[in-house]
Amino acid sequence: MQPPARSALAQAQRSAVHLELRDSYMLDDPEFIAWQQGKRLDLDDRASWWGGWHSAVQAATDRGVSVRRARVVSEPLHDYARYEHDLTAGNVAAGEQVRWLPRRQATGLLLPANDFWVFDDELLLVHHFTGDGQLAEDGREYLPDPVLAKLHAEAFEAVWQRAVPHDEYRPA
Repeated sequence: MQPPARSALAQAQRSAVHLELRDSYMLDDPEFIAWQQGKRLDLDDRASWWGGWHSAVQAATDRGVSVRRARVVSEPLHDYARYEHDLTAGNVAAGEQVRWLPRRQATGLLLPANDFWVFDDELLLVHHFTGDGQLAEDGREYLPDPVLAKLHAEAFEAVWQRAVPHDEYRPA
């Protein structure tokens, strides 16, 4: 069984947008721990980093789906956000567009409380995390509500307009 975002991405016809609002996630992730110990993405060794997510993004973009991710981050970046920044080259190589918005520049934006995906402006996938960044036991919630999806898509677009493209963002 595919992870929920991958399943919805496989069904998307036009667009998939993802907004990340936390500074850190799952600090016990073995890949994050390895990164803290010096492991870095070797773009020349695609087999070492190309995984299921990258294949799903490339399959979606190959069929014309626009896949975009925006991250609202505190500066200076938490180590986890720096880890994500280092890994984002893989997302971009797969066809995903990624932008970064320093949290101080988000003032005035009304943003949802939870990370989310919106697929084709109709399906909302909300992620619920615990206080320490772990995905909650019932951490993924699909909401096939076009009105709610539209509100979240509008919040995403507001962030996207202010955010800095990945290749231009230099973490503080």
